Amino acid sequence: MLIGYARVSTHDQNPELQLDALTAAGCEQLYTDTISGATKQRPQLDELRSYIRKGDTLVVWRLDRLGRSLKDLIEWVEWMDENGISFKSITESIDTSTSGGKLIFSIFGAIAEFERNLIRERTKAGLAAARARGRLGGRPKKLDAKKIELAKKLYASKEHTIVEICEAVGVSKATLYKYL
Repeated sequence: MLIGYARVSTHDQNPELQLDALTAAGCEQLYTDTISGATKQRPQLDELRSYIRKGDTLVVWRLDRLGRSLKDLIEWVEWMDENGISFKSITESIDTSTSGGKLIFSIFGAIAEFERNLIRERTKAGLAAARARGRLGGRPKKLDAKKIELAKKLYASKEHTIVEICEAVGVSKATLYKYL
């Protein structure tokens, strides 16, 4: 039996493209999650895992719908292999029921992880270069040194309520307490 799995990251995204492709591929049972691929616990994928049996084939539209890292994908394929379950990815034309399909799966997975690592390295390098030029990034500080000093004086004087101090310096209670 062909069993399809579709995943979108947010409720704004529509899984119809994936579901249409899975149906066209002959999937008799479909599972759909609306959750980030980085999340390990995916309710529909967990349900699929308990439903799928030896001799079945798990079909996805693309590799990244099943897992975000090579490690995740390999764990899934190893689990399926141990349980006599095949894996197919429509977009990448991968079918692990064949030796060539297993090889292609490993190569594609490695390239995808390499690409993610390159992006991560470029991001870190860009942030380091910005810091070297004096840019700190992140959200700007709500209070400057003068307002922090004013808030501390007002608080220490015990003549003003927390709400009054917050209004005077223009911050919330939580922000005020953070600076105090």
